[in-house]
Amino acid sequence: MAGSVLLSGCRPDNRQKSDSIIDGQGEMTLRTNPNTGDKVSLLGYGMMRLPVEAGGTMRENPDSPIDQEMVNRQVDYALEHGVNYFDTAPVYCQGKSEHSTGIALARHPRNSYFIATKMSNFAPASWNRADSEAIFENSLKELQTDYVDYLLLHSVGNASENMDGMQTFQARYLDNGILDWLVEQKSKGRIRNLGFSYHGDVRVFDMLLKWHDEKKYHWDFVQIELNYLDWDFADEINNRNADASYLYEELHKRGIPAVIMEPLLGGRLADLPEFIVKHLHEQEPETPVSRWAFRFAGNPEGVLTVLSGMTYMEHLKENVATYSPLRPLTAEEHDLLMRIAKEIFQLKNIPCTGCSYCMPCPFGIDIPAIFSHYNKCVNEGNLPLTDTHDKAFRKARQVFLVGYDRSVPKLRQADHCIGCNKCVSHCPQGISIPEEMQRINSYVESLKQSIS
Repeated sequence: MAGSVLLSGCRPDNRQKSDSIIDGQGEMTLRTNPNTGDKVSLLGYGMMRLPVEAGGTMRENPDSPIDQEMVNRQVDYALEHGVNYFDTAPVYCQGKSEHSTGIALARHPRNSYFIATKMSNFAPASWNRADSEAIFENSLKELQTDYVDYLLLHSVGNASENMDGMQTFQARYLDNGILDWLVEQKSKGRIRNLGFSYHGDVRVFDMLLKWHDEKKYHWDFVQIELNYLDWDFADEINNRNADASYLYEELHKRGIPAVIMEPLLGGRLADLPEFIVKHLHEQEPETPVSRWAFRFAGNPEGVLTVLSGMTYMEHLKENVATYSPLRPLTAEEHDLLMRIAKEIFQLKNIPCTGCSYCMPCPFGIDIPAIFSHYNKCVNEGNLPLTDTHDKAFRKARQVFLVGYDRSVPKLRQADHCIGCNKCVSHCPQGISIPEEMQRINSYVESLKQSIS
């Protein structure tokens, strides 16, 4: 672990305090891709949580169609304000993200934006050569383009059913020859930059970088999870994921551009406990807490773009302002975020980012909603830990149980988990979901049987 030591690529500004708040008063910060010379916006638009006509996203309203008019308006606003990197995948939004993204972007000149999509051949049925090739060809069709600017091997390092991360990578990309086929597509100009997104087994990450060093394969960019909590604590939170400091430094020393995902860690760093918010507001009373996380993620040298899944126009406008231009962190601000990360880690949240890769559960359990409620109660101090008769326990108990029933319908709560383990291999964070379901259910039952 790197601890609080600043790595060579981070280089925070040596000023002790911010001279002024200038967010949103200039133009979008651009980063140059050393491979192609692309001038890429530091804010990247993640097309994973698109708005739906019923409101919210498909997570809340899975049967509602995407609100294409709103997507168009938000894409227009993004382009008008310097955002030019759009990240999607065949599996996003129940398989509808690429289609919607293609409609919105095709209304603009092709040279005004960069498209990133993925080889999302997760299902074993798609591991044969023909089906994997078809995934790529369909991406081009849905995105209404004849080339992809940034193509990623999607979520390497993740395990699959009965196979670890290394075995799964072998089956998805090597045994079927699809990686070599993608390299061939790049030579034909159908892919401009080839890279991978990483979760899980760090042996796969290290192996791919070793291949890069040996010139067996060249990675033009790599997508990693990076935020101020994962910087030093990812490995301790979840021993399947490496610390962001390690991932970043390995890329930086090789000159491989980093694309950043989960700058807010599934929203957790935008919804902090009040005592932590107070620390940040003492520095800048009017600055949203989410802005600190985005500044941290965009700060290191070698970061090409920082992805954010922006469902609502207000989120888009806020994030555009944060990077227009980026205000580098001072040494004092960096140290503050490292102290806050330690405090958050000690709260012992479940490291769920709400990505919903674990869904749908075959037994109807709303896994992300259960974890979200539990984490919210931890952060707000409404997690009663001892069975006492004092007023504080009674209040926290009521808040937890009432909020649980409101957040998660009874038929979708943790007590319906049978431990089938189908969700486990899909979780990028490596959470032992059935174990957590059992623990939460036991906790809920203990609260119900305590004082009324």
